[in-house]
Amino acid sequence: MSDLLRKGFHLGLGAAVSGKEKFEKMVHEMVKRGEVTPTQAKSMIHTWIDKGESYDKEWNDQAKAKMQGRMKEMGFVSREEYELLEARIQRLEERLDRK
Repeated sequence: MSDLLRKGFHLGLGAAVSGKEKFEKMVHEMVKRGEVTPTQAKSMIHTWIDKGESYDKEWNDQAKAKMQGRMKEMGFVSREEYELLEARIQRLEERLDRK
């Protein structure tokens, strides 16, 4: 399964790099033809990169939320829940030691 995931990741990465290269080539051709200025081209590329980073963050947040949901369904506790329980146990043990 990990080999399949690795191949899928490489496929996606290759597509992203190919898409980026094609987009940059298209923008540079537009500059050569005088359709946009170099400043506009640079702005277009930065906008495209920013949008990609935004989608990447959104995808990562969604994947993290799904993973946390699945872990909870399986009965795992979050680190925060674990730390709260650990602190509660420590307080209870301290109370017992005082008695």
